[in-house]
Amino acid sequence: MKAGVVHAKNDIRYEEIEKPQPKKGQVLIKVKYTGICGSDVPRVNGDACHFFPNVLGHEFSGTIEEVGEGVTTLKKGDRVAGVPLVPCMECEDCQKGNYSLCKHYSFIGSREFGSFAEYVTVPEKNAVKFEDEVSFEQGAFFEPATVALHGLNRVDYHAGECVAILGGGTIGLFTAQWAKIFGAKKVVVFDISPERLELAKKLGVDAGVNTLDEDFMNQAMALTDGKGFGYIYETAGVTTTMKYAFELAANKAGVCFIGTPTRELNFSVKEWENINRKEFTLTGSWMSYSAPFPGKEWILTAHYFKTGQLKFEDSLIFKKIPLSRIDEAFEMYKTPGTVKGKILIDSEA
Repeated sequence: MKAGVVHAKNDIRYEEIEKPQPKKGQVLIKVKYTGICGSDVPRVNGDACHFFPNVLGHEFSGTIEEVGEGVTTLKKGDRVAGVPLVPCMECEDCQKGNYSLCKHYSFIGSREFGSFAEYVTVPEKNAVKFEDEVSFEQGAFFEPATVALHGLNRVDYHAGECVAILGGGTIGLFTAQWAKIFGAKKVVVFDISPERLELAKKLGVDAGVNTLDEDFMNQAMALTDGKGFGYIYETAGVTTTMKYAFELAANKAGVCFIGTPTRELNFSVKEWENINRKEFTLTGSWMSYSAPFPGKEWILTAHYFKTGQLKFEDSLIFKKIPLSRIDEAFEMYKTPGTVKGKILIDSEA
């Protein structure tokens, strides 16, 4: 089969490799689409790849091509989204259902061969079936959508509050939608891109605030009658937005950092003192799993994509690129600001 194989930094090649065969308890998936995740970029353009040669790709959709011995819940032709985490199921964290915190996990598309290929094998539980009403494009967005939902629930989320989403990227826009689905009084997305803020409104958020505006903080607080936001989700991993979260928080708010930071972060005493003065709860979020594996995050994503309540716009996709040109996709990331949205790799094109 054909695959995009990483051989070294800045060296990803479209080439022939051996087609995998499903072992006991596994399924073989014929891949349709795979989204390029932000974590894939440093694995190709940087030094973050675990080993060479490697086949990345973990945000994927496709159809069941073949099932291994003992598989009972899936059959040939089923439409599925890939679940990339393979927890050990034996450690203390796994026994408690905290699969995202497993220290002995494998991961499809980084620690073992992934979906930048025509076919990929995964354990039976790592393929979530979706209905015909859900497109393969949506199937490739299951993973980021579940990351957003897991983050939403990392605080004690209740309906009826104003919610701030810091960052209008893919994760941020899905977090905003989940907040609406589960009863937010008002959802406000913060970003520096007018295009992303317009997309947020198309997806159903109540307001967008451009943080490049000099008075953006006043605009934001006015939307809450000066009280601040009951829930704040930081999804960009940027120092400035992390600090904004502390300022935007209402008294007794829930604050969750979903975005992964890339630089050292320092708070002034005044900034940090917001935790004390407002008594807000601060936590983080990692991946997207709960018990029973892979968790309600994945089941609810399949359901709400089917009903249309979890909205999907073509403008979430920046480009669709054939697997044969996967090297061109990663070249785009070398120029900051070029990629605006998700690149989908088409394994069937």
